[in-house]
Parts: sequence; C-alpha cells; structure tokens
Amino acid sequence: MAGLDHAPPPFFKQGPAPLVLLIFYILISLATFVVDLRFRSLDLLRQSFALVVDPVQRVAQTPGSLVDYARNYLEGMQLLQRENEELRHAKLNTAPNLLRLEQLEAENGRLRKLLVVKEREKAKGQVAQILYTARDPFSRKVIVDKGQQFGIVAGQPAIDEAGVVGQVTRVFPFSAEVTLITDKDQAVPVQIARTGQRSVVFGLGNGQLELRYMPANADVQVGDMLVTSGLDSIYLQGFPVARVVNIERDSAYSFARIFGAPIAGVENFGEVMILDVRQPLPPAPAVTRRSGSDGSDKAGLRPKKKRAAKGH
Repeated sequence: MAGLDHAPPPFFKQGPAPLVLLIFYILISLATFVVDLRFRSLDLLRQSFALVVDPVQRVAQTPGSLVDYARNYLEGMQLLQRENEELRHAKLNTAPNLLRLEQLEAENGRLRKLLVVKEREKAKGQVAQILYTARDPFSRKVIVDKGQQFGIVAGQPAIDEAGVVGQVTRVFPFSAEVTLITDKDQAVPVQIARTGQRSVVFGLGNGQLELRYMPANADVQVGDMLVTSGLDSIYLQGFPVARVVNIERDSAYSFARIFGAPIAGVENFGEVMILDVRQPLPPAPAVTRRSGSDGSDKAGLRPKKKRAAKGH
C-alpha cells in the first residue's frame, strides 16, 4: 500500500520558469525593435504581411461598408436634389467667367512666352479612397486604397477639393499610408498669400498647425491664408494649406507663436487626390564642337589667345 502514496509526475513543471521565458521574449522583442529602427531590415517582411492581411481587412470591413453605403444612399437623396438646384444657380452665376476662362488662359500663355517666364507646372494625379486611420493614436495618418500597383511612391503629396491634406510616407502593394499635415513630424514650406513672406508650417499633432521662424514684428494677421511656396520640389506652388487663427507675440522672444487651422478636411473620411509631381530631367546642355586641323571634331570652348610678348 505504500506505492499509493506517490504523487503524480509534475507534468506542468517541466522546462524553464515563466519569468525566464518572459525575460527572454522581452529581450528578443527589444532586439528586433532596435534592428528595425536602425537598419529598416523588416520592411520586406512588413510588406509581405500587409499583402496577406489586406484581403482579410477588406473582408472584415465589408459589413460595415455596406451599412454605411445604405445609410449614405438614403440620406443623400434629398441632399443631391438640393445640391442640384444650387449647382444650377451657381452655373448661371459663373457662366460669364467660364466663357472667358479659356481666352484668359491663352492670353496668359502668350504673355509668359513674351516675357520669357517659365509656365507653371500642371498638377496631375489620381483619386484614392481613404479606407481607415492608422492604429497609432499618437500620429495623424490615414490609409488609402492605392498602392504600388497604381504607381504610388513615397513622397507624393495628397490634396482634396479644399487644399493640402498630407504626404505619402509608406507604400504597400495594394494600399499606401498618408501622413497628414497636422502630424507632429510633418512640415510644409508655405508663404503668406497676402504678403508673400515665406516660412515653414509644422503640425502639432492635435489638429492644428504652427507657423514657425517668423519674427515677432512680422506682418501676419489673423485670417491670413497660408499657401504652398513650392520651394521643396514636393508641393506645387499655390495650394491652400492653413488659415491663421491665433497669434502670440512676446517681446522677450525673437519669434512669434502663430497657430493655424488646416483648410483641407484632414480629419474627415472621403477621397483625396495623390499628385504626381515627378518631372522629367532637363535636357543636357549642348556642347559646341569645332573641327581640328587634322579633320577630327574637338569638343569644348574656343581656347584663349596667348598674349603677345612685348619686345625690348
């Protein structure tokens, strides 16, 4: 009967202790985080996961999209009728200006050619649908339904019907990440439309923008519109960015604190246009060639004449 007093084998006490496993997994996570942050070595793996997870995300969003579509359809019927009436009146009011627009553009082109002024670059792009916002609560980013299969690349600006929305910062095979101008890591070169003074506007992460590096006595007023200056070769010149809503001037500081509100609907779900500002390289300058005494062509400038030596 003594054999009945033996305890069962410890099935659940084999292997390392839970605390040791926890420390081991934490160290692996930290090492992976540091390697990815320093060397960006996991971008290919991240894109592969995005390629696999993207269909699952779309299927999971289908029921909610159908409900939203039905609600928007029912609510939009009356809105469309009212907007159609407003558009008819607006069309009649703007008809005289539209009839002259083509003539004015042609005249502007002739005057620029006459004054040897470079014509402004045309804005081209493609419309993308905003799918959802990024999971990080400390950033202002959205995900759109256009990616590498549509030729989207990192760095392209995004706008809506009112102004600048943000910039493409990461591209996946079937989607892309757009960082909004209100993000704390985003900066846009701008100029004040009223005075033409240039500066840089930064996102604050709370839905507002700050115009920095402006002297305390700068000619800035509440209500001034800020537009892109085009100096960064990313945003074309003249797109509305923000409107000044508050100015704090202190004689103890060299710069004023100027806050603005974005003009575009950066926090609204809808559509954006991703602009393509990639310009072709300028043609190489022509090289003058001259014929040598032996009949061969020689490139380069004409050699300087030697100064004759003065006789004694």
